[in-house]
Amino acid sequence: MGNKIAVGLLGLGVVGSGVIRIIEDHQKKLAHQLGCEVQIKRVLIRDPNKDRNVSLQDGVLTTNPKDVLEDPDIDIIVEVMGGVDEAYEHISQAFQAKKHVITANKDLIALHGPALEKLAGQHECDLFYEASVAGGIPILRGLTDGLVSDQIHQIMGIVNGTTNYILTKMDADGATFHDALTEAQKLGFAEADPTADVEGLDAARKMAILARLAFSSNVNLQQVDTEGIANIALADLEYGKQLGYTMKLIGYAKDHDQSVEVSVQPTLLSKTHPLAEVKNEYNAVYVNGAAIGETMFYGPGAGSLPTATAVVSDIVEVIKNIQLGATGRRVTVPQFNKGAAEPNQCFSQYYLRLQVGENEEVFAAVSKLFLDIGIRLEKTVQKPGELILVTESTSLENLEQIKQQLVQLEHVNGIAGCYRVEGEEGQ
Repeated sequence: MGNKIAVGLLGLGVVGSGVIRIIEDHQKKLAHQLGCEVQIKRVLIRDPNKDRNVSLQDGVLTTNPKDVLEDPDIDIIVEVMGGVDEAYEHISQAFQAKKHVITANKDLIALHGPALEKLAGQHECDLFYEASVAGGIPILRGLTDGLVSDQIHQIMGIVNGTTNYILTKMDADGATFHDALTEAQKLGFAEADPTADVEGLDAARKMAILARLAFSSNVNLQQVDTEGIANIALADLEYGKQLGYTMKLIGYAKDHDQSVEVSVQPTLLSKTHPLAEVKNEYNAVYVNGAAIGETMFYGPGAGSLPTATAVVSDIVEVIKNIQLGATGRRVTVPQFNKGAAEPNQCFSQYYLRLQVGENEEVFAAVSKLFLDIGIRLEKTVQKPGELILVTESTSLENLEQIKQQLVQLEHVNGIAGCYRVEGEEGQ
């Protein structure tokens, strides 16, 4: 390695540019910590004519992946190009060439994380992906290092800044979903195609990664029950505020010993819960462990420099492992293979808004139905044409049963809103 270690970069977008800027700006600090210089030797790009916001020496940029992956001087590959299939192929080639890999690619890790961990171990290489979840928040290292001695029971998180910004505007300003999304796009918090964000897919990928590490189980993306925010009505946000809640898109993961419950869904959070105060584009992950109790990680969940900071931290970790001769020993292959929890294992409170006819008997009929199924009601609000209910903790199985039977009741015209409720005292 000598007094210099060479890094190859796959991709030069927002995050890749941030990585170069941080390495250049912090070179003296890095050299002091590591005893060697960190050099960006080659960078793979798709369009050589595109304007870049970083300056590089002649010969650094290339459109040929082999120039990066087969360069014998490069020890570390940083993948920030995005996509799945091409990125997987490049990373596999890097391991075969005995190069260590750092990626910010949540899609890739959510889908193929265990397979890549196994491949890294076979070639005695490091694979780190701190930047794949919650940008600059060190949540993955927190789980695998800081809380490694604890038994994690549950994780709740706001892990998508786009949806949190939209919901903040809807809740605070009464903006419609469309208007809040348009503003988020103008400010750069949402993509031109926001589908992955607003439908909860981005958050689902991150929760699969978090659950996999927290519970050491091979959680796959298909196990994540996912619902987005596009159909949230302002009426439910307003009723929620009156009842002491605020709406957030919450990623939820709970260990049930032999199974794992993982979901992403709009959730009414008690305003006393710490996550309720996480606003705009910020992210936060709330962790509950047997020893630590409750702790929260909070910060910017995206952006060039916050995400790049996580990437460079992984670079530092790999270099330290190289210096110690300890590469390939941090592979986090899941210990268990737990399936998805059954509906009768998953418990929560629930908010329901029913559209009802003008009949004096409707509340009594609805209350009796809940009682017959064994669901106790904690809060009820009756409005002209509407009935708002908050249950005590009950199973998802019971919820599905009550929903099926409610719409069959006379004078109940439909279920206008149904959301999980979290954060109540004693829940």
